[in-house]
Amino acid sequence: MTPRITFLAAACLLAGSAAFAQMPPPPPGAGGPLPAAAPQAGTVASGRVQQWLVNPNGEADGLLLADGTQVAFAPHLSAAVMQMLKPGDTVQVSGWRAPNVPVVRMQSLVANGRSLTDQPPAPGMAPPPPREPGALSALSAGGRIERLLYNDRGDVHGVVLADKTIVRFPPHIGAMYGAQLQAGAQLHARGWGTRGAQGTALEATSLGQTADTVREVFGGPGLEPGPRGPGGPRGARGAGPTPPTPPAPLMAPPAPLPAS
Repeated sequence: MTPRITFLAAACLLAGSAAFAQMPPPPPGAGGPLPAAAPQAGTVASGRVQQWLVNPNGEADGLLLADGTQVAFAPHLSAAVMQMLKPGDTVQVSGWRAPNVPVVRMQSLVANGRSLTDQPPAPGMAPPPPREPGALSALSAGGRIERLLYNDRGDVHGVVLADKTIVRFPPHIGAMYGAQLQAGAQLHARGWGTRGAQGTALEATSLGQTADTVREVFGGPGLEPGPRGPGGPRGARGAGPTPPTPPAPLMAPPAPLPAS
């Protein structure tokens, strides 16, 4: 069976890649949730594409522009958007952004003389099925945090590291580790994800300042053998066919980073 990272409740993560638009990105060191408000239509963002924002299943669900703007779109549009443009191209995006939340969700995109619109399904029709992802691999990543990623409500739900690796996690983990998730800080993560031509992305199951200080933030099937069972998420390379178990309760909040 092709895996999905259901044990991490990934649906709530992958639904909303953050986007900075019509406002500068948060200053270095800024983090934490932002005030929520009703979304506003008609937001426009434009600029040169710097990087794909890839989810742990290997799908592009956003763009990072050279000025720091993030553009979010549904994962089922991944193939269509990738056929239209590549890093280095210039795009113009129309969509929605909630006030005081640096997120623009794409409704339409124009690049290289072509356009794409995310049309809602017609009444009575089901939405398009998600693309079947490939097998997930156990991955680790570490380095300097270059940028925080937000969802549509302004919650931190991921980071981009200096080597462009994307680390995702649920918003409540972003809030729990808010003191450590600051631009310029060091972060090490272990979890499950994919490496591909569009980039590397993983869903974190353990986080820490260094490889020696990582601590588990999800019990789930776990990265290591233990009372919750061996192996990783269902279908991960080397994992058995046992269905994933619900995440274990979160551990106590991590200690704050030592003073520099």
